[in-house]
Amino acid sequence: MSAAAINADRTEGAAERHVDSALLVLRGVLGIVFMVHGSQLVFGALGGPGIANFAKMMGPVGYLVAIGQFFGGLGILVGVLTRFSAAAIGVIMLGAIGMVHLKNGFFMNWYSKQAGEGYEYHLLVLAMCVVLLITGPGRYAVQAALPGVLRKL
Repeated sequence: MSAAAINADRTEGAAERHVDSALLVLRGVLGIVFMVHGSQLVFGALGGPGIANFAKMMGPVGYLVAIGQFFGGLGILVGVLTRFSAAAIGVIMLGAIGMVHLKNGFFMNWYSKQAGEGYEYHLLVLAMCVVLLITGPGRYAVQAALPGVLRKL
């Protein structure tokens, strides 16, 4: 094997490891954010409303949103059912944009000059979810240790 072929193999392996490391960081941040926010909605943690009060505000869909945020965040964080969890959180973000934030415009309400928060944060989350839908969790995930077809979920 030539030196060029060996270096190409090393570079390719390193690139894959870098992508997997980047996916781990992405999953870590997104998973923690949604687990914390979901724990407010499900358990009433950190001053959150809890699932019963949230469902009173949102109606029956509130149960799905709360559970989707907490368990979707958990799935993304540890790398189990990552694509399903990313899809669930993506749908929740689309719903949040359509039902709440679109009318407030694009920008967050940094200077209290608009009625509420815009949808820029939700677009960032959607982009993160699309990345996970395309790539899956990467090799640094519980899912990567599962056998056969379970690894592809």
